[in-house]
Amino acid sequence: MCRLPETFNVSDNLPFVSGLLYQIQDRVNVGVDRGFNSTGTAATLSIEPGVILFAQANSFFVVNRGNAIQSNGTADRPIIWTSRDNVIGLTNDNSQQQWGGVVLLGRAPVSDCNTGVFNTDAAPNANPQCEQQLEGTAVATPYGGSNSADSSGSFTFNQIRFSGFELAPGNELQSLTTGGIGSGTTIRNLMSFNSSDDGVEFFGGTVNVTNIAVIGASDDSLDVDTGAQANLENVVAVQRASTGDALIELDSPNSASLPITARPLTRMRVNNFTFVQRSTTSPQMIRARGGAALGLTNGVMDKVDGDGSFCFRIDEQETLDALLAINSVVCDGGTTRQARGDRSAGANATTDAEVLAGVTAGTNVNLAFAITLTGGIVNGANETAVTAFDATGLAAIFTARPGIGAVQSGADLNAFRNWTCNSSIQDFGSSTGACTTLPVFS
Repeated sequence: MCRLPETFNVSDNLPFVSGLLYQIQDRVNVGVDRGFNSTGTAATLSIEPGVILFAQANSFFVVNRGNAIQSNGTADRPIIWTSRDNVIGLTNDNSQQQWGGVVLLGRAPVSDCNTGVFNTDAAPNANPQCEQQLEGTAVATPYGGSNSADSSGSFTFNQIRFSGFELAPGNELQSLTTGGIGSGTTIRNLMSFNSSDDGVEFFGGTVNVTNIAVIGASDDSLDVDTGAQANLENVVAVQRASTGDALIELDSPNSASLPITARPLTRMRVNNFTFVQRSTTSPQMIRARGGAALGLTNGVMDKVDGDGSFCFRIDEQETLDALLAINSVVCDGGTTRQARGDRSAGANATTDAEVLAGVTAGTNVNLAFAITLTGGIVNGANETAVTAFDATGLAAIFTARPGIGAVQSGADLNAFRNWTCNSSIQDFGSSTGACTTLPVFS
C-alpha cells in the first residue's frame, strides 16, 4: 500500500505496480487553488491504467483550480476509485457512502456566486470573480472564472465505487463532482457505482461527457446546476429498487435565489441514452426548474416498477419556455403519468397539460410507450422500430446512430464492457468482474 500525500505540489505520476494499492487519506489535493484569473497549469497528477485507489469515511480527492489530472485507463484496464471495505471484501450490491469521491475544479463560468458579482446577458464575462465554493469542506475550496475552455485534465476509463460520504450535515459528495471545469477537460468512459448522493453532479462550467454509466445512485443519477453548459453522449443510468430519485435533476438560478438576469442559465443536452427507474420513491424521472434549458434526443426511459412517477416534471414558466427540442424519446408513462407541472398557485406555475404539450412538441416523442428492453438496457423490438433523430448539429460530441437509446443492440454492450463492473443492478458482461470485488491486473 502507498498512502498519497496531502498535496501534490508539483507534477507527479502514480505508476501501475502489480499488487500495489494507493490510499487516499483525509483530503488529498492536486495543487492548491490558483484563483479565478490565473492561467496555465501548475501541477498535473498522472495515473496509469490499472491503478486502484481506495479511501474510507470522509476522505476525498480534489483537483484544485489551475491544476490538472491525467487519469486515463483503458477499456480492459480501468482506473478504479473505491472504498476500503471494497478492498477487504465487505461490500455488497447495496453498499454505499463509504468514502467521499472525486472532485474536479476549474476556471469556467458559474452563475450563482458565493463571492463576486453575477454576470448578465449584456456582459457575460464582466465578472470573472463570480465564484462558488465546494460544499461541506472544512477549507474554502472555490471554483469558477471566465475561461469556458479551461482544462482540468483528462479523466477516461474510470470507475468510482461506493462514494458519497457526508462531509457536513446535508452536504455529500458524489462519485464525480465538477465545479467550473471548462471544455478543455476530457471526460469519457466513466462509471459511477452506488453513490449515496447523486451519481455525478456538474456545478457550472462547460462539461462534455461521452460514454457514462451511472448505476445505483441513491439520489439523482445526473444532477446539473449553477449555470453548467453540459452535453452528454451515450448514457446509461439504472437505479436500485430500494433507492433513487430522479434520473436527471436540472436547476438554474432564478428569481427565488438570484436576479433572473444571472447568467449563464444552466443548459443540458443528452443524446443516445437509456434510463431505468426501479425506485418507487421518486415522483418523476426527469425534473427541470429555475429557467434551466433541457434538450433530449434518442432516448429510452423505462419505469420498470410501473409506479406512479411521471416521465417529466417541469417547474415554472421560464423553464418551460427554455425547453430545448425533445426528439425521438420514449417513456412508459401510461395515460396518466406522462408529464406534470409544478401545480403551485401563482402566475408562474405550469400545468400538467402545458408541460405535456411542450415535451411532446418534437418528433417521435411517445410517453405512453410499451418498453421491450432486454437484459435491462438493450433495445427490444419496439425500441428498434423508433426512428432516430440526427443530433449531430446540436453538439460537437454527438454522433449519428441508426436508432435510439445507448445500447441499441447486444453488440452495443461492447461500448460499456470491461471498463465497467457487474452487479445485480446491471450486468454489463464485463471481464473485469463484479463491483463487489477487485480485478487482478498483471
